[in-house]
Amino acid sequence: MIEPKEFYRKLDSLLNKIGHEKTGNDYLFTITKEIENTFGTDLHLAYGRIFEKSDDEFFLISPNSNGERSESVPKISLGSDTVQSILKSKTYIFDNPVTGIELLKGLKNEYSVPVAITVHNQDYRWIIVFDLKSGWVREEIELCLNAVRTSLNYRLFSESIKSELEQAAQIQKSLLPTQAPEIPNFQIAGCSKPAELVGGDLFDYYRFGPNEFGVCIGDASGHGIPAALMARDAVVGLRMGLERNMKMVYTFKKLNSVLYRNVYSTRFISLFYAEIEQKGNLFYINAGHPSPILVKDEGISRLESTGLLLGALPEIEPQRSFTYLSPDSVLVLFTDYIFERENNEGKEFGLKKLENLILQNKDMNADEILNIIFRSVDEFGDNKAWKDDATVIVIKRIN
Repeated sequence: MIEPKEFYRKLDSLLNKIGHEKTGNDYLFTITKEIENTFGTDLHLAYGRIFEKSDDEFFLISPNSNGERSESVPKISLGSDTVQSILKSKTYIFDNPVTGIELLKGLKNEYSVPVAITVHNQDYRWIIVFDLKSGWVREEIELCLNAVRTSLNYRLFSESIKSELEQAAQIQKSLLPTQAPEIPNFQIAGCSKPAELVGGDLFDYYRFGPNEFGVCIGDASGHGIPAALMARDAVVGLRMGLERNMKMVYTFKKLNSVLYRNVYSTRFISLFYAEIEQKGNLFYINAGHPSPILVKDEGISRLESTGLLLGALPEIEPQRSFTYLSPDSVLVLFTDYIFERENNEGKEFGLKKLENLILQNKDMNADEILNIIFRSVDEFGDNKAWKDDATVIVIKRIN
């Protein structure tokens, strides 16, 4: 199996290419080849090909058909069990040897299994097929191709919603908190800066009574409208779940299920959520988010991941964890561009530099620490435009 961090890094890179590759007649061909180049070796897939719907049949248009619609061009009936299985499941692995035989065109004299996804816009529908060679892992294939399918569907529809960009920005802005809550014995400061008009970062605060409050931060993969849609759904979902006094683990499982079923939002989202008691006890779930930094007298610690990213798989099993905020401790939550911002030499700001920055300024108040972080990261990148969304929350227990 591919190492998880490497898998997510490659997947995010691929999905960014889907979102930014120039569209045109060769767009789907280019992306299909990119999938092979990125994951062919790791996921044991090869021989990508595309079928396009015309009337009641799907005709092979890549490779080597040149858009023809003749009897010599491979085709599959719309009413066939093969096509119906794909259209119903959206992503389908034909591991039953009696199904999907007409799709198996690729690797001669070698075991292989066809896998197919369907994508569409308002006027056309396509089926993209790959052959899976020995060694493929179902969970990895489904996660990758579900994410690709969702991203392609959004991109293919994106032209029709460009005029809604301004409205989306206003909706997103209305969902983010305008100021931090006033909590006895705590200082709280937060800020989010989108790279585009709308972005995929989110943060929020919750009040559960005089002695307890909550905070969350998240980062939807990519940026722009699709990321903003998932960020919106995550914010609304958490507010609904937490206001009904659901347990955080149950809320995360339900939220993941909702996000997984999204069609036109982005692919997956990392999310950190914590409930903090006035006496300093902190209970949290970290669903694949960059580990918050906690600075206390005894040193620096990280609130590591306790579960998978949300929205990538139909079911997850998040775990709850615990830490303690002692008086004068500082907890900093952030999204990944804070430490990934590069200078002119291509060097990243880095987590170690961020840790040292917090440690050096831990005696400042929360607002000052927040401003120092953004200013330092901005200056490190020579004050150039930010290439990704960036969010920071600072929580300081003052006694």
